[in-house]
Amino acid sequence: MTALVLVGLMGTGKTTIGRIVAERTGRPFVDSDEAIEQRTGKTVRELWEQGGEAAYRQLESDVLLDAVARGTDVVAAAAGVVLDPVVRTALRSALVVWLRAQPSTLAGRVSPHDHRPLLGDHPLPVFEAQATERAPLYAEVADATIDVDTIDPEQAAETVVDLFHRSTADG
Repeated sequence: MTALVLVGLMGTGKTTIGRIVAERTGRPFVDSDEAIEQRTGKTVRELWEQGGEAAYRQLESDVLLDAVARGTDVVAAAAGVVLDPVVRTALRSALVVWLRAQPSTLAGRVSPHDHRPLLGDHPLPVFEAQATERAPLYAEVADATIDVDTIDPEQAAETVVDLFHRSTADG
């Protein structure tokens, strides 16, 4: 079996779409942020503030590598996980779908005051910088890309489920 991993920037709907896909495919669902919080007993913000970005990124990578190794999960991957070359290599054994959206769309969807310590008070420039930095990495690992600016989570999930069924029929 192969893990199905949703990648993309914060606010693209990875968790919402992932839950729908997991339900429709009968697979377990893993949200990277939730899995990290369960492992550590701390929120993403607490971990970030206490250990810094490097420590948090390692937890992100560990959660994703475990899920890919299991090969049974639908995973809503942490947005920055593609920064790790080890993770990018591991993702070759998974079905990876990049949920892509314009930075302006994402800035309108997220609250910088929840669990997202990187956004600060002005998320648009952060999203623009992340999109520039990470788009080539998402493209490198993605088997398929879905633009989610103008479709709802149900439509995106249906596309992912179709991709999943085609990939399992082919392999």
